[in-house]
Amino acid sequence: MNSHISTVFWGASDHAQFIAGVQHCIDHLASHAGIYTGDNLFTFQKNLSFLEDEPLMNAWRKHATDAVEQAILWRTSVLLGGVRNGLKLGGDFVEGGCYKGTSVRILCDAVDFGSSNKRWFLYDLFEHDPSTMSHHAMPEHGTQLYRSVLERFADVPNIIVKQGRIPEVLMESAPEKIAFMHLDMNNAEAEVGALEVLWERMVPGAMLVLDDYGWLAYRAQKLAEDAWLQVRGFHVIELPTGQGLVIKQ
Repeated sequence: MNSHISTVFWGASDHAQFIAGVQHCIDHLASHAGIYTGDNLFTFQKNLSFLEDEPLMNAWRKHATDAVEQAILWRTSVLLGGVRNGLKLGGDFVEGGCYKGTSVRILCDAVDFGSSNKRWFLYDLFEHDPSTMSHHAMPEHGTQLYRSVLERFADVPNIIVKQGRIPEVLMESAPEKIAFMHLDMNNAEAEVGALEVLWERMVPGAMLVLDDYGWLAYRAQKLAEDAWLQVRGFHVIELPTGQGLVIKQ
């Protein structure tokens, strides 16, 4: 039985002591099978079936090159479920807030997306202006990031990378039908703006994954999305990974 051990946790007042505590707990388990630590998760005696998913793991080993990208493997596996489901439906894919494109690149390789007849639209600002943005900057935000993401997907012609603010950029370029959508913009206004434009374009059976939904630091997004979706008769399933899941019907 496989395990996945990462020391990436957020919110500890003393990270070294926290990790020592996690290790102490591991040392006192009756079985060391099925352990997952990292990304604010500590679970044990779980199947962790995604660790036996060869296409996913091969792509993850190739493209998840830093500690955070490696720690969020469980989140990535949830996205893969939405992608595989979406490949069976009509419509294209949407990624709101792609950052470096790591997750999408892993998913593309895992399903050989370049050979499909679908398009995947990736949206991001790629740069951070603290005077106009309420969310925090990421380490690789900057003038070079957009070009870097374009180069990352140069060999996948059905990946479409768009730079701009959501929802405005969606008016310029967005799919008419959507089979899978992932929103990870760390911003309530932008994510609700995306839903306003794109929700009705999601086909029946399509999955929407909200990356920040279950995280206390982004509670404003949860509250805004709950209110918006409940008016339309939908409720978000909060996952232990911190993601939220909605299946469009």
